[in-house]
Amino acid sequence: MTKITFLGAGSTVFAKNVLGDCMFVDALEGYEFALYDIDKQRLQDSEQMLTNLKESLGKNIIVKAYTDRKESLRGAKYVINAVQVGGYKPSTVIDFEIPKKYGLRQTIADTVGIGGIFRNLRTIPVMLDFAKDMEEVCPDALFLNYTNPMAVLTGVMNRFTPIKTIGLCHSVQICTKELFEVLGMDRTGVKEKIAGINHMAWLLEISKDGIDLYPEIKRRARELQKTKHGDMVRFELMDKFGYYVTESSEHNAEYHPYFIKSRYPELIDRFNIPLDEYLRRCEKQINDWDAMREDLVNNKALEHVRSREYGSRIIEAIETDIPFKFGGNVLNTGRLISNLPEKACVEVPCIADRSGITPTYVGDLPEQLAALNRTNINTQLLTIEAAMTLKKEYIYQAAMLDPHTASELSMDDIISLCDELIEAHGDWLPNFTTETSVGLAK
Repeated sequence: MTKITFLGAGSTVFAKNVLGDCMFVDALEGYEFALYDIDKQRLQDSEQMLTNLKESLGKNIIVKAYTDRKESLRGAKYVINAVQVGGYKPSTVIDFEIPKKYGLRQTIADTVGIGGIFRNLRTIPVMLDFAKDMEEVCPDALFLNYTNPMAVLTGVMNRFTPIKTIGLCHSVQICTKELFEVLGMDRTGVKEKIAGINHMAWLLEISKDGIDLYPEIKRRARELQKTKHGDMVRFELMDKFGYYVTESSEHNAEYHPYFIKSRYPELIDRFNIPLDEYLRRCEKQINDWDAMREDLVNNKALEHVRSREYGSRIIEAIETDIPFKFGGNVLNTGRLISNLPEKACVEVPCIADRSGITPTYVGDLPEQLAALNRTNINTQLLTIEAAMTLKKEYIYQAAMLDPHTASELSMDDIISLCDELIEAHGDWLPNFTTETSVGLAK
């Protein structure tokens, strides 16, 4: 029996979106949907929810929960990853609260910056364990990674394991839609081209009937900037660097050195930046789950409309050989984006069909956009060095190269901050040494 395994299946709402979508793929009739999570109650909730959903939809799918990770993976053709190592408490709270002591504020803290670095350091060992299990029991499976920090985790899987991995994110697919909604423009018939890195890909081209829409987009954006709204950071970046970025303003506020600055606190209000936003979202999700659990888990007539998530459509394309184009995260092998490093993980248009996933060549980004991407890639690559060598100095260097952190703190404070975070995370991190580092050869 062919199997799709979902790691982190305790994310019940997300499991419903992705595996519920898969139930609409006729080619997956008779498949087993294998669920795994370390939280036994949430795992049981997801199993019950998906069982009710498949019965409500009348689908010939087997839903099975596993408490043994390796057994959940055994024989899988596709593996979907949505784990969060360390959870909201203690790890995410630590990533926010300790930097605050140094005057370093964050909004989301899950991509780069101090929060992104330490989220990577506690997640990479778990990802490598997944890969080790997969080598043994499903070596040919396709690993669909939804877990952040997307670029580093997908890069590690593709550089240091034999597991075929694609990184999937929402930001590309909703970029133009949200932009046009904010500006009051009609998206029908629009053609777009997007490429860059995860959470900092760029809307390189946008046209309709052969007419470039950027002049009108920028005109409307400048007018909108006269009043406070939720996308002010992205519009400011577009005004100064020429192009719209895929991920939200609250994310991009902490990817650059321009917006969250203790020396200029007025910028927070001017650009409507929601500090500590991820903490509020997590608290809301926890509270909402308590309110919605009964209806979602025990609803015998549970309904589902196929979402825009890429996962089911990629699997469908591979199963049916009907091509599907999407924005995916892959290694920059062969310089798909020619002015970004080859070791970087880039987000480019990809095609899925029976032969697998084929990324497309983009060429050079406008130089200013490549330069902004490289500032984040620097921290990503040094974080990988830290994780793969277990040398503390690479953690320090990754943090020193982070644009936001470096713009706020001295080198000594960055080192002290990293040491405090290492101690606070405790057993969630591997043991790092202070020995002289040797660069990775791979």
